Amino acid sequence: MSYDNDNIFAKILRGEIPSEKLYEDDETYVFMDIMPRADGHCLVIPKTPCRNMLDASDAQLAACLKTVRRMGHAVMAAFDAGGVTIQQFNEAVGGQEVFHLHYHVLPRHEGVKMRPPGKMEDMAVLKENAAKIRAALAGMA
Repeated sequence: MSYDNDNIFAKILRGEIPSEKLYEDDETYVFMDIMPRADGHCLVIPKTPCRNMLDASDAQLAACLKTVRRMGHAVMAAFDAGGVTIQQFNEAVGGQEVFHLHYHVLPRHEGVKMRPPGKMEDMAVLKENAAKIRAALAGMA
């Protein structure tokens, strides 16, 4: 299957759709998930096209995982979380809905289940949570 340049994440990267940016480097972009399953749920994507990890280059995978680790530390610090869940889906049968490689980074707390998928979060809450993550990132070496 080929990459669709009009997928929602490609549009976010081009600035055609707004996002609540948390972090960016030369190879990756991180933003808040607008339907978070936990407070602080964010998405890490490569800036270059690929559908998922099955067609990603080694360089894309390495860049994403480096950023995923950074964001894992940041969300844990920002939300005083005891752990982090990383999710990544490949192809529709594997649960993938947006066909641009992406990693979900979710801070987790003991005894707190993830919320069900598909519920939009209030933008004020997303912005407040984003500020906490950006502050945690600023405090990291």
